[in-house]
This record gives sequence, C-alpha cells and structure tokens, in this order.
Amino acid sequence: MNIKGKIIEIFETQQVNEKFKKREFVIECGENTQYPEYIKFETVQDKVNLIEPFKMGEEVDVFFNIRGRVWIKQEVKNYFNS
Repeated sequence: MNIKGKIIEIFETQQVNEKFKKREFVIECGENTQYPEYIKFETVQDKVNLIEPFKMGEEVDVFFNIRGRVWIKQEVKNYFNS
C-alpha cells in the first residue's frame, strides 16, 4: 500500500530493548484540507534510517505494510496495528 502526504513530525530512534529498535514519523494527508488526516508510521530495525534524508514539510510517498495483532492481558483483548 502507499499514501502521499507531507511530513509533519520525525521522532528520534528508540532502542526498545537490546534486539529491537524503532523510529516513528507522522504525515499529514487527505483530500479535505479543512480536516486533514494525521497518520503515524513506524520503521523498525534496519529500516529506521530510511526517514533520515527527509525534512519536515517535505512531500513524500510512503509505501508500507500494515500488520494487526491481538494482545490479551488479564483476559481482556486489545487489538493494535503497526
């Protein structure tokens, strides 16, 4: 999948644990400029530096895979996407 938009935020790389790191960024997109959509993306592991050459305000075309998971804690189900 892909989506086009303008970069409005780039976060620092987070070292979650000794084997996992991630970096997030947010783009503004949508056809209705009065009510734009703000989509947060996450890059992981060897992909965290892919966002490095880009600057805030720059138009980008983001190609991504979406994943969904279920997380059960104390018999309560939660669903999340990444």
